[in-house]
Amino acid sequence: MNWIYWLIVIIILTIVEASTVNLVSIWFIASAIVSLVLSFIYDSLFLEIGTFVIVGIILMILTKPLLDKYVKSKSVKTNLDRVIGMHGICTEEIKKNVIGEVKVDGKRWSAISTEKINVNDEVLIEAIDGVKLKVRKEGK
Repeated sequence: MNWIYWLIVIIILTIVEASTVNLVSIWFIASAIVSLVLSFIYDSLFLEIGTFVIVGIILMILTKPLLDKYVKSKSVKTNLDRVIGMHGICTEEIKKNVIGEVKVDGKRWSAISTEKINVNDEVLIEAIDGVKLKVRKEGK
């Protein structure tokens, strides 16, 4: 008679899985199916619950890294992130560790560098630090 409980668990977990975007309970749906089959063979609720928990955890440990590798969520770059890797032109001299200005993608940004960069030198944007771009002279 335990099979009815496992069928209810499978239905509830399937509804939870269908209502979420991420894979949350898929492993325990599979382990509940194993426990459902086991309930027809043995009449031990303890054995079925133990199987449900152990199989669910093993499935999660073994398959989650594979799923994370193949089912990557695409991150959308924000306005700030998309300038990283772009090229720009120095519009105001940048001295070593002193803020200057660069023009990137038609916009002017405060910029800092570990080297001196003259006006009109081409720069590569390496990172963003607060509201300043970290740049380096192009060609190095």
